[in-house]
Amino acid sequence: MSTGKTEKEQLRVHIRWMIRRDMPEVLQMEQESFEFAWTEEDFLRCLRQRNCIGMVAERGERVVGFMIYELHKTKLHILNFAVAPEFRRNSIGGQMVAKLISKLSSHRRTRITLEVRETNLAAQLFFRSQGFKAVRVLREYYDDTGEDAFLMQYSIASETNEVEDAVVNRISQYEDQP
Repeated sequence: MSTGKTEKEQLRVHIRWMIRRDMPEVLQMEQESFEFAWTEEDFLRCLRQRNCIGMVAERGERVVGFMIYELHKTKLHILNFAVAPEFRRNSIGGQMVAKLISKLSSHRRTRITLEVRETNLAAQLFFRSQGFKAVRVLREYYDDTGEDAFLMQYSIASETNEVEDAVVNRISQYEDQP
């Protein structure tokens, strides 16, 4: 009996507001997902802000993904996003992105943005597969390493430009590396 999952399998999840009792599972996921993980205080400081929203993806009684984003006048900005390692490649991240996209409106918020580390190829490819495009390189964006970031954007208005194409080409170079 094989326990391997194919990319086409889809586990349905319930996406809801993050509550205080979710924090242990969210912190564990954060630690498993990122070399430079947020602390509990980082999460709480962010979530205390009026325009900051935390949501979790729940399967049964277990939190299997989370996202933290800010509401701005014309956009949503993803600050943190992760799926538990053992639940990746089961469309959970895609369901969370779809939830955010459903909050967009041609009259108000028309785009979603986020920064992705230059070395985080998995995140770059995931967000690209969800319709995001790299629109800018942010030089020495991360204080912890001095690493560059890609500003990625999903837009319900189709806009392209030369900078976007150049950044997409740069990301493509990383795809070819072992």
